[in-house]
Amino acid sequence: MSTRVKLQWPQAGVALLTLADTAPNHNLTCAGVSELADRLEEARKAGARVAVLASGVPGHWYEHAFLDDIRNLVGGRAASGDPAGWARSLHEVSRSNVVTIAAITGNTSGGGCELGWGCDLRVAEHGVLFSQPEVIIGCGTGIGGTSRLMRLIGRTVTAEAVLMGQPLTAERLYQLGGLNRLVEKGQALATALAMAAHMATLPPVALAGMKRMLTEDEDLHLSAALDNDQTISQGLFADPLTVSNMAAFQQRFDAGESLEDAYFGGRCDGTPIESTRP
Repeated sequence: MSTRVKLQWPQAGVALLTLADTAPNHNLTCAGVSELADRLEEARKAGARVAVLASGVPGHWYEHAFLDDIRNLVGGRAASGDPAGWARSLHEVSRSNVVTIAAITGNTSGGGCELGWGCDLRVAEHGVLFSQPEVIIGCGTGIGGTSRLMRLIGRTVTAEAVLMGQPLTAERLYQLGGLNRLVEKGQALATALAMAAHMATLPPVALAGMKRMLTEDEDLHLSAALDNDQTISQGLFADPLTVSNMAAFQQRFDAGESLEDAYFGGRCDGTPIESTRP
């Protein structure tokens, strides 16, 4: 039984993973990250469509790697757990067919930030700080703190973050497109769960297919990405549920219902809404 990561099911298809590592300052131990990877894999195999990553430590989301673990590893000594947990966690959040949302309720840094950059969506509260302080320590951002962040917010501000090692505010990250939602204190988890609840009601094959498209296209040139979009889309169009949904929606349009009413229940303000079923 995990002592660091709690797995809960707020509703069908939605997994909530709450990490409360025991190292000082909520630094992520290899043991804690390995447990996170285990619970993410468990959730995926149990049918999760969306996973929300939360923190059980007030004032902190996921902080940087426990430095004693790194010192032990480079010195040929054992760490607190399997260091491969970092790669497994990143694979689960970014490469699996489960959509992942980071519900960022406190400061985050280093490897913790990098897990957040790997998620599909990020919700953060006002006042939260994000930092990649590796250059101050004398090391580098080994698991996406430069490459993923640069794709999210651009080279200019990423250069400032990784070359100076100083924090970026949630407000600035939101303005640059690094966050999907910026919410008031105490609202990140509820907002992330509302987004997850909406996505969990969508056709599962399409949700997984669109995540696959996002993930694979990011590594491709435009022409190859367009070909990849077509390949994935052809498979989705042929899915029996999709065929049935297209017929049902077309009947609604033929009866005079507007696109806004049929798809969005008349709401088009960009906030999470309940899924519309044909």
